[in-house]
Amino acid sequence: MGLLPASAMLWLCVLNPCSPQTPPRPETTIAAPQFNWGGALKQSGFLLVIQNTLRMAQKKTRVHLDGPFWDDYVYSLEGLHGWDDGNPFITNYGGHPMMGAITGFVQIQNDPRGIDLKWDPHNPAYWKSRLKGLGWAAAYSTSYELAPWGEAGIGNVGYDRGTMGYVDLVVTPLAGFGLVLLEDYIDAKLMARIEQGKPVTLKFRIVRVLFNPSRSIANVLRLKRPSHRDTR
Repeated sequence: MGLLPASAMLWLCVLNPCSPQTPPRPETTIAAPQFNWGGALKQSGFLLVIQNTLRMAQKKTRVHLDGPFWDDYVYSLEGLHGWDDGNPFITNYGGHPMMGAITGFVQIQNDPRGIDLKWDPHNPAYWKSRLKGLGWAAAYSTSYELAPWGEAGIGNVGYDRGTMGYVDLVVTPLAGFGLVLLEDYIDAKLMARIEQGKPVTLKFRIVRVLFNPSRSIANVLRLKRPSHRDTR
């Protein structure tokens, strides 16, 4: 009687070879790609240095460099009032929107989930990516206007009443968001089709820069060729 179970086990091993039970392999999980905070902050800081350096060439910036820093800074912030800031139309509605688009692209090119996305109005991931760029542009713009390292602190914009308004805080990120969408559209619907199946010559690189100026400057901030494309 005792041999029957042993014989049955022997035949089972012949039909289905026995092997020591091994524990199941742990499931491997692939970490989701993370936003490159270091790159985005460095590139935004690079842009800030360039902007403040250019501002130093303006007399209206240099004349306010004297005096107690923090007292003058706080007094400048108190000068934020109304919509207009006294700057030319091209500055408020041309230069500042471009700044918003550049900083929007800085966020996009450091976001693994957005860097490879092209113009696609039917893709929720596209809009999520570009809205993140809008958020980054709004944060940069507010910092550039109101932070101690921005216009209010360096050069004391707002110290002379009527030189600081809400126009830049609103137009820079929102119009910049529109420029990001426009450059995405032109790049995908015009330039990519023209370049399809052709070598990227100097002529094409020049056209890329001319029709995507904000993206081109953002590329330079990460030390890449202005005409660089992550999508092709």
